[in-house]
Amino acid sequence: MTADIHPELPYWQALATHAMVWAWPLYEMQRMRSGTSPRRTQADGFAGDSPQSSWRWCNVFSHTRERLKAGGSRVVMPNNDTLYSNAWLDLGEGPLVLETPPSAGRYHVLGLIDYYTNPFAHIGTRTTGDGGAQVLVTPPNWGGEVPEPFRATGRHIVAPTPWVWLIGRVMVESDVDLPGAVALQDGLGLRTLANWQAGRPGHARRFDARHDFMRPFDWKHFLTMVNDALALCPPPAHDASMLQAWQGLGLGPGQPEDVSSLRGVVQQAWEMAAAHVPPLLDMPVDRLGRDAPLRGWMPSVMPLAQAFGGDMLRRAHIAHQAIGALEPAEAIYPRCDTDSEGQALHGSHRYRLRFPAGQLPPVDAFWSITLYDAANKMLVDNPINRYAIGDRTPHLHRDDDGGLSIWIQHAAPDAAHQRSNWLPAPSGGFVLCLRAYLPRPALLEGSYQVPAPARQ
Repeated sequence: MTADIHPELPYWQALATHAMVWAWPLYEMQRMRSGTSPRRTQADGFAGDSPQSSWRWCNVFSHTRERLKAGGSRVVMPNNDTLYSNAWLDLGEGPLVLETPPSAGRYHVLGLIDYYTNPFAHIGTRTTGDGGAQVLVTPPNWGGEVPEPFRATGRHIVAPTPWVWLIGRVMVESDVDLPGAVALQDGLGLRTLANWQAGRPGHARRFDARHDFMRPFDWKHFLTMVNDALALCPPPAHDASMLQAWQGLGLGPGQPEDVSSLRGVVQQAWEMAAAHVPPLLDMPVDRLGRDAPLRGWMPSVMPLAQAFGGDMLRRAHIAHQAIGALEPAEAIYPRCDTDSEGQALHGSHRYRLRFPAGQLPPVDAFWSITLYDAANKMLVDNPINRYAIGDRTPHLHRDDDGGLSIWIQHAAPDAAHQRSNWLPAPSGGFVLCLRAYLPRPALLEGSYQVPAPARQ
């Protein structure tokens, strides 16, 4: 070992890399809380003294009123199938009551994600039905009495962390169908248990988000954001020993913000971790643990209901690439970045993705195939404003035998029947995502295989 390399550096680098992977979901949640919680509400105005303030509103819904298009999302791999509803829940002052209206058969789901990105509860079509529901969400270790209406199955949810991200999705058939979806959004309610008991309406709360969503990544700011998150939402007990080992890294609640007090070898270890971890998390999550070449679709990422089965690398990948994903019983998201020959999908080629007759994705709600830019995982601008094709896409042309062919290419196809089924691609690389809501066992268990795009 050369004289300019500290003999402890390999140890501290390994520790810092492990810590950064473990803490990455907290970093993403801090970013998302700053980037998606509203600066202002119609009822309350700005949370801070100016639009540039770091103050935001929580315990209040905000909604998108149109299906997302290119440039319309801050969350990677957004869908074009639903309207989104968003709320950040601060349970620090006590329980909250979530209210959903009757949905008249329209698929909807409110996914609840703890501050470590574990999807721990879902409210909606699958779990509480279409007749409307009131659900009590209580903070960890809450000792109060649960009112009688919330004692029924599925009507009381214990949150693992004091802060919770709620992402709601309401299905839209077409742009003509938007008013019905908006009406369901407007029926969503959120209020404290005390206000619910007193018959009072809900009201938003201010909080200081503190961290800028748009700030470029650097390890010093990463450490500050994660330590703030650990103070807000203490880690699960099974991770306590790791945090004890990371004290020397400056990671943990109550650590000083000034990282200059850290030993030089520790700062160097963080710099090395910061150089290696982001590229690792940029790798397609489907390739984790796989050495064989890919051909076509890979199994869905599976965010499990509890701590991703302890797989912290997969949790970090999903937080980085697909934060907010629902648990598999609600939806799965197989992804494809290679064609049937194992070559990367690219807009310089033409592809046909054909579902044989009777072999469309087996779901109990709906399905779509959405296209994203390979570099940023965002929707791609295109001349016909089509970002996905699925079971609700109007005027699709069927093959002579009843099958369905989707034509994926940069320029519009020449044939009229192919233009009806055209999914526009960028001129460069792209990836596909199958969104399958309420998947049937064949999809969940892997016996149904999604056909791979074939180069034409």
